[in-house]
Amino acid sequence: MSAADLIAREARYGARNYAPLPVVLSHGRGVHLYDVTGKRYLDMMSAYSAASFGHLHPRLVAAIERQLGRLDLVSRAYHTDNLGGFCEDLARLTGLDACLPMNTGAEAVETAIKAARRYGYDRLRIAEDQAEIIVAENNFHGRTTTIVGFSSEASYRRGFGPFAPGFVAVPFGDAAAVEAAIGKQTAAVLVEPIQGEAGVIVPPTGYLADLRRICTRHGILLIFDEVQSGFGRTGRMFAFEHEGARPDGLILGKALGGGLLPVSAFVARRDLMDVFEPGSHGSTFGGNPLAMAVGCEAMHVLQDEDLVERSRKQGELLRDALSLIGHSAIRAVRGKGLWIGVELDPDQVAAKDVCLAMARRGVLTKETHETVIRFAPPLIIEKADVLAAVDVFAAALEDCAPRRQRTIAGCVSA
Repeated sequence: MSAADLIAREARYGARNYAPLPVVLSHGRGVHLYDVTGKRYLDMMSAYSAASFGHLHPRLVAAIERQLGRLDLVSRAYHTDNLGGFCEDLARLTGLDACLPMNTGAEAVETAIKAARRYGYDRLRIAEDQAEIIVAENNFHGRTTTIVGFSSEASYRRGFGPFAPGFVAVPFGDAAAVEAAIGKQTAAVLVEPIQGEAGVIVPPTGYLADLRRICTRHGILLIFDEVQSGFGRTGRMFAFEHEGARPDGLILGKALGGGLLPVSAFVARRDLMDVFEPGSHGSTFGGNPLAMAVGCEAMHVLQDEDLVERSRKQGELLRDALSLIGHSAIRAVRGKGLWIGVELDPDQVAAKDVCLAMARRGVLTKETHETVIRFAPPLIIEKADVLAAVDVFAAALEDCAPRRQRTIAGCVSA
């Protein structure tokens, strides 16, 4: 079937909850993807960090193949021989005590919310059903009804209420606002160290450390959602390490599955994790042997190949190269490690049009909030590919917003 036929079939029989670029991918390897015509693309999205190791990393493929020859799924009704090793590796890597594996990032966030609430009732003596969690405006923590209920993005919420109470939103990056919002019912603060879907928004220096001090002073929990920012994406193993602000609970996912499987986890201090007892929480697929085999190998690859340091160095190269473009449509270049957002002036250019122009030139990425182009390639990317992607972005800007015209009329969305 042609690409057009495949797109039409998906539109006919699938839900229309995404608006993908008109590219039909069929296979990939490393930092490259290929469409059904055989055209090669440089992947500058890495599936929102889920493919941080590149596509079909040989060590990860070998790990899942080994496990497929031994044991697939038995549920948590029994012990398995690799769950404990996974939990130990992840606890040691994060500097926390205990791990509860789940599947998707949203499930791990829901797990953290349940843990924080029960901790509030059992340990902080908050009145039953009155616990509050402080969150940041413009957050993105997932798509379940509980989570979208405390989103400030109207499109995530419309038509899905009524929503669960118990969340108080304050401006992101404002530690004083967090402290002012703390009351007798506050159990926890839950934030992303860097807001990804909001446009790769980096908070002011000291924000994470301030949150740590505030939560310690008030005796409440600090929980970071590092589903996208974790495992080297920002040039440190975890984004909280930039300020030494170790949380009480950490939400992880995406890269943990090595691009092969959905794997997530909630990692926490022992006293926080111990709010769960048999029957209080679970998942049929959470902690399954296939996922544990891939997750363990992903953590080992990350360290063996020094991908965190690679992210730091290549991220500096990427940010510097983007900053040198100097196009009038660029409002800001921001981010850490291999996670950069370029904010564009919507009066000069539409971000989606730039993404389409980049795709035509063989580089794949996706806009967010209509004005920001994201650059988040696999951590294995080489210098030549980083610079090639920047060259394509600069050319795409000229395709869509020639500086002599400074108008979005020069590039039309497909």
